[in-house]
Amino acid sequence: MRIDIISVLPEIVEGSVNFSILKKAQDKNLAEIVIHNLRDYTNDKHRRVDDYPFGGEAGMVIQIEPVDNIISYLKNQRNYDEIIFTSPDGEQFNQKMANTMSSMDNIIILCGHYKGIDYRIREHLITKEISIGDFVLTGGELVAAMIADAIVRVIPGAIGDEQSALSDSFQDNLLAPPVYTRPADYKGWKVPEILLSGHQKNIDDWKLQKAVERTKLLRPDLLSD
Repeated sequence: MRIDIISVLPEIVEGSVNFSILKKAQDKNLAEIVIHNLRDYTNDKHRRVDDYPFGGEAGMVIQIEPVDNIISYLKNQRNYDEIIFTSPDGEQFNQKMANTMSSMDNIIILCGHYKGIDYRIREHLITKEISIGDFVLTGGELVAAMIADAIVRVIPGAIGDEQSALSDSFQDNLLAPPVYTRPADYKGWKVPEILLSGHQKNIDDWKLQKAVERTKLLRPDLLSD
């Protein structure tokens, strides 16, 4: 799949998507992440992409022209399944959404910045708006990197052990069960005996039980879904 990320601060995204699993997936040609500087698509000689909002409100707003220019350019190259805008008032991002997007071919992510973007962009160019929580960041670059990471890591082959991704929290609307490693006894703090038993069915039953217990305690809202 291909993910195009549009930003006024591309260096922030570059530092996040070229390491670890995202880099390995790109090296395997399972994913292509292309970062675009919005300033390269403005007609302003000073490469300005923002202006004051109509109505006298404080802050600056990303202009419609450079955004339309780059989205039109990209859409002339290929078809896109989604054109996403990162916004605090968007739909809450979750694992189900990441799983769905991982099977798509092409996605654009437009990073929010400043006071926001000209609303006509949201009305006419964006197909999906995504939030990662009820708080505001300086820009959407970190959000875009997080979305890309969540999507790419569940593409088959991106992780060496695919079962690892399938057993992550939220894959089945449950939090992950506790995990342990060597030594089995540290300062008298012992790993549960069941995990050392070698009886896989009993171990799987224990993991499911613990996952349900943790979800009931920490995120009961997930069970209602």
